[in-house]
Amino acid sequence: MTFDIPFAKPSITSKEVEYATDAAANGWGRRCYDYLNIFETRFAEYLDVRHCIATSSCTGALHIALRTIGLAPGDEVILPEITWVASAAPITYEKATPVFVDIDPLTWCIDVRKVEAAITPRTKAIIAVHLYGNLCDMSSLRDIADRHRLFLIEDAAEALGSTWRERQAGSIGDMGVYSFHGTKTLTTGEGGLLAIQREDLFDKALIQANHGRKSSKRTIFWMDEIGVKYKMSNIQAAIGCAQLERIDELVTRKREIFSYYYKALVDLPVAMNIEAVDERNSYWLPAVVSLERLDENRRDAMLAKANEVGIGLRPFFYPLTRFPMFQELPQSPVAARVSRAGLNLPSFHDMTQEDMDVVIRAVRKGLS
Repeated sequence: MTFDIPFAKPSITSKEVEYATDAAANGWGRRCYDYLNIFETRFAEYLDVRHCIATSSCTGALHIALRTIGLAPGDEVILPEITWVASAAPITYEKATPVFVDIDPLTWCIDVRKVEAAITPRTKAIIAVHLYGNLCDMSSLRDIADRHRLFLIEDAAEALGSTWRERQAGSIGDMGVYSFHGTKTLTTGEGGLLAIQREDLFDKALIQANHGRKSSKRTIFWMDEIGVKYKMSNIQAAIGCAQLERIDELVTRKREIFSYYYKALVDLPVAMNIEAVDERNSYWLPAVVSLERLDENRRDAMLAKANEVGIGLRPFFYPLTRFPMFQELPQSPVAARVSRAGLNLPSFHDMTQEDMDVVIRAVRKGLS
């Protein structure tokens, strides 16, 4: 028997189609940024931050953030070894050095105990990656960053809707970045966003995001420095506006899917996404880690069998030091163990109970 259970896909309704159609038909000339301006304003309200800059990707948003803090060749940025490569790539764009530290075995996020030991006189910033919706220990990271006068940037690409003490993931550090890729809880197809609380950082980020042009200059083609251009299109923003109107519904559905998986797998020797006291996990991507029953070979064989019949299981993220461009850097033991024994479960919004039951049977069979 074969199935059609993809790893991920967005939830698109007539509202998204209506707004995108209006942007395509009418969003030109004086209205070319109408939806973009609305999206940035409403997203700032949702996050309870002062400013948002919508971008063409989360990678672009992080690149703007790093240029905003003045990241320069020779500087170092601390981040977890388990994350999507886009958390590290923009560091290299500025000829700076990513410094990977191990992950916490429970949260799979950066191990704050390892962060302070990795700080050197060249350290410029810490990137806190909220993995799969799980939240970093932001209180400890804020304390470390403040004591060492470092910038704290949140990579909340996977954690939109997760909260710590009722504060949105991505709104706690100096800046936060988000992804709206088609696999994410909220999508614009491709896209991202930079959230900023501090006025001084926003002024610098706005210049960086606009080719180095200061908004105060009356001469529209005058540039003051070299910047970048990652602007989100108005049509993408129109889809984002519709999705943002549905954000509570989208996050609630993600939590429902995770809860169903958790109740069905809790009797197995596995660890799944964690929700600590004072936290609310948006559970973007349900993950299963079984140190007792899975190694990389068995895990990959399990995934191959599921994929052959149309069940979209995927592997846990790889430690970045396994990639050729970072393989000379020290490897982290917890990150290596968790990655080899982990897999991700399909969790698109329109999943039926039958779909989830098929996935559960595949997981239970693979772990038996």
